[in-house]
Amino acid sequence: MINTVKATLASAILLFATAASVQAGTLRIGVVPGAYADSVNIAAQEAKKEGIDVQVVEFTDWTTPNVALNSGDLDVNYFQHEPFLKNANEKQGFELVAVDTGILSNIGLYSLKHKSIADIPENGKVAIANDPVNQGRGLLLLQKSGLIKLKPEVGFLGTLDDITDNPKKLQFVEVEGPQLARITSDVDLALGYPHFIVAAKAFDPSSGLIYSGIEDAQFAIRFVTRKDHANNPDLKKFIEIYHSSAAVSKDIHRAFSNDDRLYALAWKK
Repeated sequence: MINTVKATLASAILLFATAASVQAGTLRIGVVPGAYADSVNIAAQEAKKEGIDVQVVEFTDWTTPNVALNSGDLDVNYFQHEPFLKNANEKQGFELVAVDTGILSNIGLYSLKHKSIADIPENGKVAIANDPVNQGRGLLLLQKSGLIKLKPEVGFLGTLDDITDNPKKLQFVEVEGPQLARITSDVDLALGYPHFIVAAKAFDPSSGLIYSGIEDAQFAIRFVTRKDHANNPDLKKFIEIYHSSAAVSKDIHRAFSNDDRLYALAWKK
């Protein structure tokens, strides 16, 4: 059975009830919309031909997928990179583990009002992710652009409190990562994830004013599960199908606007 269920924090209880009713033997995979959900759905169709039943559960936030996985309502999720997972385990007391890699996405700073970083005005509004790791990653990109300076030791765990210099007195708007594409038109500058931009049909994902680059493999999305599920043969087979499927790779390319600069397939690096 291939079945996509959309869930938000507000409907988490309904999601858990739905997932709990799934027949034994079904592989339940939590994803977020866009490249991750679409490519997993394609792999699920191919897995069915090999006797693996898959339920794809779609979330619109970055919190519930780990809660659902930890509680047993999912078997695996596919939405987070290693630093995000490490932070979730430390903050929430989870013991979730990454078992393999997936897409490595570029991130960028986008503006629908200004043509360059230099054009960002004094007191301009900047939208940035509200979770600890992705906010820190966005702040590093803002520092790379020259708009701010951070404490030297913070790395990708930096927060707004770690800004030491903000010469343009930028005002920051914190938003759930998947929603950044939808509010870009309301601010002067926004952190952006190309696959979410494509999924939202918001604007050209290749129009970023600056990008992070796709060299750092720690930011590749991981297939994450519980320790007691890490050696599950159906999960291993599904990941093998995902990695080897030409249809999956083709759809990922489409999801990143057919632009090789915006992503990499981490398992091929």
